[in-house]
Amino acid sequence: MERKSENIILEIIKNRSMIKNLAKNDFKTKFAGAYLGIIWAFVQPVVTVLIYWFVFDKAMGMGARAALRGETPLPYVLWLVAGIVPWFFFSDCVSAGTVALVEYSYLVKKVVFNIDILPVVKVISSVFVHIFFVAVAVVLFLLFGYMPDIYVLQAFYYSLGVLVLALGISYLTSAVSVFFPDVRQMVGIALQIGVWITPIMWNIDDMRASIPDALMVILKCNPLYYIVMGYRESFIDKVWFWEHPGMTLYFWGFTVLICLLGVTVFKRLKVHFADVL
Repeated sequence: MERKSENIILEIIKNRSMIKNLAKNDFKTKFAGAYLGIIWAFVQPVVTVLIYWFVFDKAMGMGARAALRGETPLPYVLWLVAGIVPWFFFSDCVSAGTVALVEYSYLVKKVVFNIDILPVVKVISSVFVHIFFVAVAVVLFLLFGYMPDIYVLQAFYYSLGVLVLALGISYLTSAVSVFFPDVRQMVGIALQIGVWITPIMWNIDDMRASIPDALMVILKCNPLYYIVMGYRESFIDKVWFWEHPGMTLYFWGFTVLICLLGVTVFKRLKVHFADVL
């Protein structure tokens, strides 16, 4: 398994220029034909944030309590954005990565093309929108009078974590979905569930009294819990990632296992892709 993962890493490094160009082209063509073009890539997440902000803060009145920091209530929109930006990145990476082989089936059938890089292309394509939303988050905090500091640089670390985790999942789901197309629908459902069981709109600290300890442990085993809380600690709570050594080791251990599993499955099924597609 380690040998296969090393080969993938070497292929990514070797073809980095091609990956970069394909990712740019993938991003541009995703909205080809629409009058507003790539603007749609930014409109949908913004509308989603506005809906969640209105429902949870204005309509249900949960915002002030969820975003409470000590005795000072943080504007809910800031608390929400700090948690939802990495989720958008993860969701976009996994959704796009799952269909990588299907969308590029014409390349899969070419003997000379290295199809190992296709999931990487899809994941890197999602980075462009993510960079924009990280910048939006920084600007939003500035507008509310919260000056970003050195802790915000951790966003790059947590973004790297999302990218590696999503890439491992994409290798697995893209390979399996070639033979079982229902996997694409299952991934969509899993992401719909994931956005609610991850403490993005709600504060996990508020639920300690009502959630059994065993369930709380399960919720915290969600690797996106580490990422979402990490973003909030970078933008809001000012905590370094190494202050949670247990969670950090767990996240990267889980991520490495997912990557090894994804790459192994991808390599074993690779010889049959062209026949099926």
